[in-house]
Amino acid sequence: MPLNVLIVDDSSVMRAMIIKTIRMSGLDLGDVYQAGNGKEGLDAARENWVDLVVADINMPIMNGEEMIDQMKADPELSALPTIVISTEGSATRIQRLEKKGVTFIHKPFTPEIIRDAIQDLTGITGIGDSDESGAF
Repeated sequence: MPLNVLIVDDSSVMRAMIIKTIRMSGLDLGDVYQAGNGKEGLDAARENWVDLVVADINMPIMNGEEMIDQMKADPELSALPTIVISTEGSATRIQRLEKKGVTFIHKPFTPEIIRDAIQDLTGITGIGDSDESGAF
């Protein structure tokens, strides 16, 4: 069953790399939605059927943590699996995000790290091992 994914990052290059990495992981992607900040991401999550959110933390207008807080406060989005991919170095902030049920991945990352995080969050099986390697 294809997974609809929302990628929220202020860098279009990073969004493209995350999408490529998810495809390399063997995940069967359905619709992929993109947003350049947390407000756009929140709007996209409310307007589309999304199975997974992959977000950055540091973005203009609304950062990733603010977006996650608003998602958790919305009964329709509160259980939406979320992965944060960031260079964030603050252990306090990372722990705060993890307490909210978010999976945190440090940049750089590999397709295998993404695949394993998606499997853990969604319970989806059948995601194959990548035959390409490399970190993004």
